[in-house]
Amino acid sequence: MSPFNLFQRVSKAPTNPKAAPKPRQFDVADLYQGPVKLGAGEDAPAQSLDEKLRQAYFWIVNNAIISPHYDIEYNHGPAQSYTVGDSKRTLSLPSAQSYSSFVLLPLLTFATRRKCLFVGGPGRGKTASAILMGVLSGATVKEVKRGMQHGHPQMTIADLLGNPLPADLVNAQSMDDIRIAWRAWLGMRVKIIDEYNRIPTRTQSALLTLMGDNYAEVLNHVYECPESAWYLTANDDQGGGTYEVIEALRDRIDVIVQALSFNPRFLGDLLVRIEENLKPEELVPPEIIFTPEQVDRIGVEVREILVPEPVRRRLEFFTSQFELLETAGGQFEYMTKDTARLSGFDWSQVVAADSGRDRLKDLGCQTLNGISVRNLMTLLIYAKALAYFRGNVEVELDDVRQVLPFVLHDKLQPDLDAPFFGLPENAAYRTDRLSWLRRLFDLSNADYDRLDLDRSDPVGDFAAEFAKGLDGLTEREALARLTKIERLVGEQLKGRKLYGHLYDDLLKLKYLHQRYTNYLSWVRSQ
Repeated sequence: MSPFNLFQRVSKAPTNPKAAPKPRQFDVADLYQGPVKLGAGEDAPAQSLDEKLRQAYFWIVNNAIISPHYDIEYNHGPAQSYTVGDSKRTLSLPSAQSYSSFVLLPLLTFATRRKCLFVGGPGRGKTASAILMGVLSGATVKEVKRGMQHGHPQMTIADLLGNPLPADLVNAQSMDDIRIAWRAWLGMRVKIIDEYNRIPTRTQSALLTLMGDNYAEVLNHVYECPESAWYLTANDDQGGGTYEVIEALRDRIDVIVQALSFNPRFLGDLLVRIEENLKPEELVPPEIIFTPEQVDRIGVEVREILVPEPVRRRLEFFTSQFELLETAGGQFEYMTKDTARLSGFDWSQVVAADSGRDRLKDLGCQTLNGISVRNLMTLLIYAKALAYFRGNVEVELDDVRQVLPFVLHDKLQPDLDAPFFGLPENAAYRTDRLSWLRRLFDLSNADYDRLDLDRSDPVGDFAAEFAKGLDGLTEREALARLTKIERLVGEQLKGRKLYGHLYDDLLKLKYLHQRYTNYLSWVRSQ
């Protein structure tokens, strides 16, 4: 078989034979579906979209992108592990199907139409990976390359979005008479910005509107863009370049993926490509190309994936670790890192005054900020997408653990002066942010287990009771619940230091107390 055919071949074997069946929503059209399907007369059912997504992943990782870094690890049972080098790092051999983040995260971004930033040195495959995602959307290689925007210091808003027609500028009596020649890339389903940190600040603002609100505006004319997957590239993950990237634009990026170094053991694969003049992006099999309707359907199916309560609770507990800063506010609600940041006060002075907690034990002391609502929503959708990709109907804790570092990579900022980073065994976490974030999540889960919150969560019990509704609740019952809440607040504070998870629990109890108080006022007014 020729190398050309080998590159285009997609395995017919299922990529995940034990994949669980997907939940299926009732469709009224099913009532009119007869026992015999009209059309091509296929005997076998159509390939599921999650299987097609996995086929795309394995074709890319085995044929197109040389990425032998299986850093998203899963295990079914014990995994073989080895201690390596003077630093005593662990090399693990996963016992279940594991994945390369450099291929998987961009593919999940394509499936969910989110925004992915590739970082890494020149020539490591960032742009090539983005082009492959464009080809998966059904565009030709020529269309993808022509639609790619290359950041440069002279890039104007007109370069990015489009120009008014010169004749209209001369003859127009009003703005409405001016037609805009919009750039063709605005209508593409995959949008690529190469070296986005070389774009001038003014043009970045126009890009922010395009990425955040999905429309372009020139001279009061608006172009509504289709839902798209975005891929941006940069040579470092700090946004450095010709221009500083504005914070709001950085915040719109959903995941950051690092392009790791090339393993020279795979030099033979490069040699084949040179000798046969093979370009993987030109050999993408038609079986793994997605229509816009299929991507829309994937989005629906991803959102149907369940997040079980035990997984959600652990994510809540993890998130609650980071926002509290007891000395930042005088009122309870304002005791947060965001209060300190907005004040512009010197961070080191604020931290020095916060001496009541064990700064080595408290996970919140390792960060300069907390986790935003946008970050949490992104984390949930990528965890759902990963579970969907693996053929599961609900998110597992490992799914959250694997995607969390890529979502929070640029969002949860480490405080490198914290005692945690001063320990010799934690020195590597000063530079390896992905491993640090995964370690944070592991430490949070260990603390969750220590507190036995799966079995004993009185605040969760109060919340579940309230979620049942207030219809028919008597005045006596409302008073009894208020008393229980007040008693629990007293018990929670008795002889305890204030940590992040306790702070959020107390705010939740205050919220429930206020809801019952308002309800009680309403009952008494009847």
